[in-house]
Amino acid sequence: MKALLTTALALVLALPAAAGAAEPQRTLLRPAQVFDGTDPAPHPGWQVLVEGDRIAAVGPNLTVPPGTATIDLPGQTLMPGMIEGHGHLFLHPYNEAPWDDQVLHEPLALRTIRAAKAAETTLRAGFTTERDLGTEGAGYADVGLRKAIDSGLTAGPRLLVATRAIVAQGAYGPKGFEPGVAVPQGAEEASGVEGVVRAVRNQIAAGADVVKLYADYHYRPGEPSLPTFSQAEMDAATAAAHDAGRTVAVHAVTAEGMRRAIAAGVDTIEHGDEGTPAVFKAMAAKRIAFCPTLAAGEAIARYRGWNGAEPAPAGVVEGRSVLRLAVTAGVPICMGGDVGVFAHGENVREMTAMAAAGMSPAAVLIAATSGNAQAFHLTDRGAVKLGLLADLIAVDGDPTRDLSALARIKLVMKGGAVVR
Repeated sequence: MKALLTTALALVLALPAAAGAAEPQRTLLRPAQVFDGTDPAPHPGWQVLVEGDRIAAVGPNLTVPPGTATIDLPGQTLMPGMIEGHGHLFLHPYNEAPWDDQVLHEPLALRTIRAAKAAETTLRAGFTTERDLGTEGAGYADVGLRKAIDSGLTAGPRLLVATRAIVAQGAYGPKGFEPGVAVPQGAEEASGVEGVVRAVRNQIAAGADVVKLYADYHYRPGEPSLPTFSQAEMDAATAAAHDAGRTVAVHAVTAEGMRRAIAAGVDTIEHGDEGTPAVFKAMAAKRIAFCPTLAAGEAIARYRGWNGAEPAPAGVVEGRSVLRLAVTAGVPICMGGDVGVFAHGENVREMTAMAAAGMSPAAVLIAATSGNAQAFHLTDRGAVKLGLLADLIAVDGDPTRDLSALARIKLVMKGGAVVR
């Protein structure tokens, strides 16, 4: 009798758990075709089954369980949610307020609320992940924004944050004030191997997913950029970040700054204005990704009076030439526009600029999806593939032939939930 009672009690206790275990929500997406993020050619007639927050099946004529919801997407291309590779959610366009004014005069609360709005705009534009490379004077507010998005408090892409970024002592801004006055800087200053390693570890402890270093910069306004961190400092900072499982992104516009970053074994190099065939060959050998940020250069040229017509200003033309050098050398290409210099939600401007430099639309799309996922070591996204996160978008038309289709977004899904 005692054994029977024990068994009965166990069954009763198990009932609520079994009854409360709800089936994951399933959705079948039926577009005209699927661009999977890795194959340049789209797949007509493919469907995607989403179960919970993951992709459960991909292919033609899928068999689906009863009760599965269906979303028809006629005439549309389903593709991975795009990944913004170089953004600054805590900045807004420089024709609205100069960088110095944003860093020095705008209250942190204002900047944070604006960043939250920018994050939502970015998500609705089809970018389900963003690598945010520095708050530019807003401290560790990006860590809080990431937590707010993850908790569902506000809408936005999945964030990889760099917090304050790290610059050599005296080599950043704002500048031009009374030398005896301590002026807040747009990044954390560090000097010497011990100082740089300390800054790396402090930022990681505060919540940084990626460590951003400035390999070069101008010490005074109007001066050319010069290498800042020594090779020993760059090596030590990179090793400290990698030991902690973080990737390293490096701002480098000079050839020497790029060479030092390459020698240190960083993960991505941003801008690369003075990159040479030899520099890009070295990057390719180490599979270091290049993020050219062409759209930022174009935006600044427009702020100075360019109307977008060809021939483009010299700086815009040089940026395109540098990207072509990198592609020719076989360097992995990162899609990231330095958005924040121009308006959030207009991230596709970088992709258009990459195409203008000679990349095919399909190659640009791969850079913005599986390419960025690989460069940032994100193994759970970037492609339409079984088991990956159901971060998906649908656009009207075929973006592998015409990138203007990316302006016609009809569906945004993040983690299996439709957000647009």
